[in-house]
Amino acid sequence: MQQTLNGLFLGSIYALFAVGYTLVFGVLDILNLGHQAVFMLSAFAALALCERGLPLWAAIPIATGFAGLLGLLLERVAFRPLRGRADSNISGLISSLAMATVFEAIAAQLFGPDISRFPFGVIDDRGVELAGVHLSLLQAGIAVVAVLLMASLTLLLSKTALGRRIRAVAESPQAARVLGVDVDRVIAVCFFLSSALGGAAGVLFGLAFNSISPDVGRSVELKGLAVIILGGMGSVPGAVLAGFLLGLVEVFTVALVGSSWRDAIFFVVLFAVLLLRPRGLFGRAAAREA
Repeated sequence: MQQTLNGLFLGSIYALFAVGYTLVFGVLDILNLGHQAVFMLSAFAALALCERGLPLWAAIPIATGFAGLLGLLLERVAFRPLRGRADSNISGLISSLAMATVFEAIAAQLFGPDISRFPFGVIDDRGVELAGVHLSLLQAGIAVVAVLLMASLTLLLSKTALGRRIRAVAESPQAARVLGVDVDRVIAVCFFLSSALGGAAGVLFGLAFNSISPDVGRSVELKGLAVIILGGMGSVPGAVLAGFLLGLVEVFTVALVGSSWRDAIFFVVLFAVLLLRPRGLFGRAAAREA
């Protein structure tokens, strides 16, 4: 039970990061490789705010909003000028990767290349024992915040006028434009929401491990890509489910086999699932092509 709880806690962070990834992919059919840098910069933003005396409950939403603004910057600089070109998918990948490199260089210049940690007293390590299972208040808070953010995105996409416009652009930008949808604005909103979710995941990740560095997003980026492939490219529910699965596989692998096998075992699981179901768990991308 303890390992299951730890796995669900870690999986909530992976799922939140991957949901942001898959939101942009679902609309543009392109991977935003700058997502991991937004993840990292948001964690540093929360750290800087806490170092200046701001309480954690206030630093998290400010850092999340900052991440959303970085997403707007990414969309404007790395993607919008290339939209409509025949090679926009590949050129967008390269330009977003270039922006990620710039963001990492800025973080290294501002905060240094070494690991940074939250000031003493910011993170509450208290916990409770329930039926022999230890649950820290920090873990509970992180899991609740992650689940609430993912549930809010799901409700926004399914129940609101903005969600309908996003889904219309995802199906056909040309048809959405004919129907009066401001496609450029909808895409910008998607980048804001995607980066805000990724930024929130970065802050929660930094709090969970109390370890932030300019390259912290790189390993999470690879896992996020694996999660959206496993869940089904473009599927938000698939990203959530696969994120929790990744967390459970990681934790149980470390407990039963050893930390050196953590990533290898998950990618073996990914390979096996894709052999049986090449479209991923939900296979939304294939359904859109049909």
